[in-house]
Amino acid sequence: MQDRREYRKEYRRRVVDQELDELFPALPAILLDGPKGVGKTATATQRAAVVRRLDRDQDRELLAADLDRIAHDPRPVLLDEWQRLPPIWDTVRRHVDSDSSGGQFLLTGSTPASLRNVTTHSGAGRITTLRVRPLTLPERLHLETTVSLKALTHGTAGRIAGATTVDLAEYASEIEAGGFPGMRHLFGKALRTQLNGYLDLIVNRDLPEAGLVARQPELVKGWLRAYAAATSTTTTREKIRRAATPGENPLAATTARPYMEILSALRILDPLPAWLPTKNHLRTLTNGPKHHLADPCLALRLLNSTADRMLDGNEPDTPLVRDGTFLGALFESLVAQTLRVFAQSAEANVSHLRTKGGRQEIDFIIENPNGIVAIETKLASTVNNTDVKHLHWLQQQNPDQTTDLAVITTGKEAYRRTDGIAVIPLALLGP
Repeated sequence: MQDRREYRKEYRRRVVDQELDELFPALPAILLDGPKGVGKTATATQRAAVVRRLDRDQDRELLAADLDRIAHDPRPVLLDEWQRLPPIWDTVRRHVDSDSSGGQFLLTGSTPASLRNVTTHSGAGRITTLRVRPLTLPERLHLETTVSLKALTHGTAGRIAGATTVDLAEYASEIEAGGFPGMRHLFGKALRTQLNGYLDLIVNRDLPEAGLVARQPELVKGWLRAYAAATSTTTTREKIRRAATPGENPLAATTARPYMEILSALRILDPLPAWLPTKNHLRTLTNGPKHHLADPCLALRLLNSTADRMLDGNEPDTPLVRDGTFLGALFESLVAQTLRVFAQSAEANVSHLRTKGGRQEIDFIIENPNGIVAIETKLASTVNNTDVKHLHWLQQQNPDQTTDLAVITTGKEAYRRTDGIAVIPLALLGP
């Protein structure tokens, strides 16, 4: 087993730091956008000369009395939990209008001001949004990776090689541990209690602050459990709604809709969009998203399961019938989380492909101007011809657009099959 990285004692650089190194010197203001507990403040603090913590009464009242006080602060200025003082957004925008030089302001927060009935300007060209997701597997375990997603997207990956000691049990353990930096030191009951508290905070505080007061918090929890059960599927919203409160009185659609909208805005839900290419000769593609939570550890906790139970073959009691194992779905969700961090760094987009009726499905399509990389996931160490048939189908449909094909596994070695498809253990995949 790899040692978990400790994130409390010292800051450890992440993929998002590389992006900030490239972007912040050129851009005047960047909003770090992501779910609570993902490490936005810790990352921003590393490059801030002045930190204004607007969740503290004293800092907030001081700036409320004189918003232009930030004009006199040494740059860069971090406005942490900026949404607690919504007018500060326009103040930053005005300062950037008068001086567009890079590296001036960083903003962090978990509740969008737009959900607090606050009018904000788009900030287009002034305040740039950079998404921050939970830690990827290499960041969590300090892994030496041998395959670059960027190289795959550029068609320059060539020979695929490398070996890892990470096994199925460790992948399951990492799914349970999650990628929230402040929880990396926790195990067992302490971790489960912390995750329960995280979910309770979302339902009992964050939703009301965003404008949705749940008179019956358990209804929200029931909906979240149903959504968790739909992890890595394209289950319809209607089926999730009905599964949230099984019985004769299903949750009303007018009640369920705001849950999805606000939880998505809070970045607790992180659905993966369907691939809809502009030059689409595949006329039968569906447009429904695949369902993912911010971190698969939340899905595991919502369904009251553990890594050991999944490894023993004990499926959680879920309100939805699904194909395949729940561990397989959570592994795919962990892959999705990792791919989206790496793809963002490589200026690529991530989506999934599904034709009507599910005749062809591909877990991930990574797309940039060079073309597409099609990726499947498999909760196993071996890959057979059946596992790659949809990858071959897509390549036949898009021979000039496909830069690479891959299967991400829980195996120990990376290699290319004789048909050219890359087989990559997740532990060996890097940005």
